[in-house]
Amino acid sequence: MKTNVITATFMLLFSSGLFAQQSVSLSLKDCIKQATEKNINVSQSLLEQEKSRFKTQETRSALLPQIDVNGTFQNNTELPITMLPGDIMGQHGTMIPLSMGVQYNTSAGISANQVLYNQTALTALKLSKKAEMATTLGVEKAKEEIAKEVAKLYFLIQTSAEQIQLVQDNIERTQRMTDIVKKQVDNGIGKKVDYDRILVTLQNLQTQKDNNQALYEQQLNMMKYMLDMPIDQNIVLTDSVGMGLVTMLPAESVDFSNHIGIQLLEAQKEIASLNQKVVNAGYMPSVVLFAQYGYQGMRDDFKDYFNDSPMNKWYSSSYIGLRVSIPVFDGFQKRSKSRQAKTDYVKAGLVLDNTKERFTANYKTALNNYFNNKTTVERQGNNIALAQQVYQETALKYREGMATMSDLLQDEMGLNNAQAGYLNALYKYKEAELEIMSLNGEIKNLIR
Repeated sequence: MKTNVITATFMLLFSSGLFAQQSVSLSLKDCIKQATEKNINVSQSLLEQEKSRFKTQETRSALLPQIDVNGTFQNNTELPITMLPGDIMGQHGTMIPLSMGVQYNTSAGISANQVLYNQTALTALKLSKKAEMATTLGVEKAKEEIAKEVAKLYFLIQTSAEQIQLVQDNIERTQRMTDIVKKQVDNGIGKKVDYDRILVTLQNLQTQKDNNQALYEQQLNMMKYMLDMPIDQNIVLTDSVGMGLVTMLPAESVDFSNHIGIQLLEAQKEIASLNQKVVNAGYMPSVVLFAQYGYQGMRDDFKDYFNDSPMNKWYSSSYIGLRVSIPVFDGFQKRSKSRQAKTDYVKAGLVLDNTKERFTANYKTALNNYFNNKTTVERQGNNIALAQQVYQETALKYREGMATMSDLLQDEMGLNNAQAGYLNALYKYKEAELEIMSLNGEIKNLIR
């Protein structure tokens, strides 16, 4: 029995270890979807959106009925005194003090107010709705920003993976040549210095691979952090660095109307305009309908509240009316606020125009990078094939004694340079694609 328990425990731990080592395959869209769901900036933007929705509800409440229920109980420990002319009691030229009221006074009632017209409240509601829309744009902006960062990291990781594979191919090729040179040295037909030179090259390639591997692991860990995944979770990125992002040839110019940042700035400009209208609406009259209904009880003895005596009486009262408020002069307060709001509106317009100009310059730069690096990728891809062919021919000549080790190592360096140029251009090409998609508003396609 004890043996069975130990065996079962061991199998459970072993299966748990296998489960922990299972890899998760992630496409680019998978990573972006998970990042936008877990990112702190997106979460904060969603909270701001919810807060703005509550703010709109608060603003709308000013236009809805306001109902209050109230009640008071008052114990007049000393009744107030009023002075009456003595003439009414035959005491000419004198004033007679007289206590008024009763000791206990109780009242209860309900009051209601309904705004019939208040331009300030109506405009403030429009302002709140526009602000709520702006927070929705803020959520989309946060998602697009994190999508762009995740995409750049994704392709950086895949570029590093391709670099590791290229270096591994170089190591295998150099290792084969190293074995050949060693046999030549052992057989007395090769030079020891040639073996040392190629051995140094091989060790440098091994070091390069180790460094690239360490960098690759760091990039993967950063991706796990952005996706809020356990650091020991194995992940496999399935999309290649060569996948196309910009499916159609980019336009020479765009108006950036689809860019979420421009939409957000335009919304902020409209908010500034509505702020000014809210202030100016304060010059308009307001109309409120009000009504109240209540009961009042007055007692000299507190016990009369709890019996059926003739003194236990309650008196009702009610009224209904309209209140019109017409602002006349406030010491130029609204005028000053209106001028401040106008300044904010002008400033928002300047920021919007400046941003469009900056985006125009960025878009031209992105287009140049896109076309230049696209050409460079094609050219460097051909260079790699040519450099490999040259290296193989030089290696063959070296084995036949028609080329030196220096020639071989020089061709090896030429191949490495072609590979480095290809990978550098490839990543810059992906960066240019992402920048174009961000500026023309197509980055949202990666989120859907």
